[in-house]
Amino acid sequence: MTLEIPDTLVGSCSGSSERRAWLSRLPEIVLELERRWKITTEAPFTGDDVSCSWVAPATLADGRRAVLKVSMPHMEGEDEIAGLRLWNGDPTVFVLDADESAGAMLLERCEPGTSLRAVPEEEQDVIIAGLLRRMWSAALPDDEFRPLSHMIGFWSEETLAAEQQWRDAELVREGLHLFGELSQNTNGEVLLATDLHAGNVLRAQREPWLVIDPKPFTGDPAYDATQHLLNCRERILSDPRGTISRFAGLLEVDEKRVARWTFARFAAEPRADWADEELVQLARRVREIL
Repeated sequence: MTLEIPDTLVGSCSGSSERRAWLSRLPEIVLELERRWKITTEAPFTGDDVSCSWVAPATLADGRRAVLKVSMPHMEGEDEIAGLRLWNGDPTVFVLDADESAGAMLLERCEPGTSLRAVPEEEQDVIIAGLLRRMWSAALPDDEFRPLSHMIGFWSEETLAAEQQWRDAELVREGLHLFGELSQNTNGEVLLATDLHAGNVLRAQREPWLVIDPKPFTGDPAYDATQHLLNCRERILSDPRGTISRFAGLLEVDEKRVARWTFARFAAEPRADWADEELVQLARRVREIL
């Protein structure tokens, strides 16, 4: 079977033997899912936001329109199926079927599916804040989801392994210290989306906007402000205090914790290019308001 695979997904798999092996099996996985779920798939979605999964429009035997998503081996996304089932469409896409062992999901299709990126950033603030508050209201089951400290510990190990590439060691070590300190605070923990930014919110018919691609962990709600803020680079550079304060206010979370989490992520989160000077400047700008 010949399967079209987006370049972004190929790039994400290139540095890992496990992911390269998964990619070589992907055509067989998709073919088996098509047979089992009686679906017909089309060409996959492409773009920078489609880098960790093979995602394609699908049509069920009864004519219903859906989306097939098959995720590469990915620590952060291991509990996506469980999270989507728990949120159960409020305010996420529905899971129509799933195969946990294959990391595969048959999902509700958002139509027209326009990304929230098409909306001005300050409007994104309001919409994303409303979606996050709804997600945090979900009842939290005991021990079903990993704590945020698990992901932060994994990231910190990756960053430390790249120490020879750091541009500003003092900045990175300060970020790592905050990672450890902030992730141990479990007061008021909720089920987090952790990866909710405008590219993971789509225009839909059932609701104006629905969330796709959550990566659930339990922890501090202030953390969940950061993924959107990391995508608001121009506003952070020009007015870090005002940008963070506005979004934290919309979320009704501690502004100081949001600022500290945002700094830690700009300063110490693992990255492919430690020579990215813009990230260093962003971290320094946020540090000014801590």
